[in-house]
Amino acid sequence: MIPAPLLGRIRRHLRAGGVIAYPTESCYGIGCDPRNCGAVRLLLKIKQRRQSRGLILIAGRLNHLKRYVASLPEREELCKFWPGPYTLLLKASRFAPKWITGSHAKIAVRLTAHPDASGLCNSLGTALVSTSANVSGMKPARTYRDCISRFGSRVLTIPGKVGKRKIPSTILDFESGKIFRP
Repeated sequence: MIPAPLLGRIRRHLRAGGVIAYPTESCYGIGCDPRNCGAVRLLLKIKQRRQSRGLILIAGRLNHLKRYVASLPEREELCKFWPGPYTLLLKASRFAPKWITGSHAKIAVRLTAHPDASGLCNSLGTALVSTSANVSGMKPARTYRDCISRFGSRVLTIPGKVGKRKIPSTILDFESGKIFRP
């Protein structure tokens, strides 16, 4: 559970277009409000990543993802993957911003099993952009101190413990079953 003063600070930071770092299943992630184009651009600049690649959204509840996907699969089907380390590629809704989907017709979404990341999304009442806390191609940060060292004041880093998973989430096209990242 996030203490109220820290949660208030996180909310203000996100509303102002800021980027946050937080623990996830395998490493620290960095993210922002997916509806804020300026925040996403800042995140992409920090990561030195092209927008065309698209970004992952994480959520603590299914309803956080509804606005971004054309339709969610049946709950029984989703229970095979979520909550857990599977990022599913689903058809993007017309409300999914291009700065999230990149050059793709699908959007990458995950119902996270990490208690801190899930709790953060639930406390904020929204999905968050989630990508590894690193410059593209470099090793991701695994600790609070590592994030502070790498990003300084450019990113609001939330203390917590990374999960035990050694590899990032599996990216799976739900419709075709094709795996893009094991």
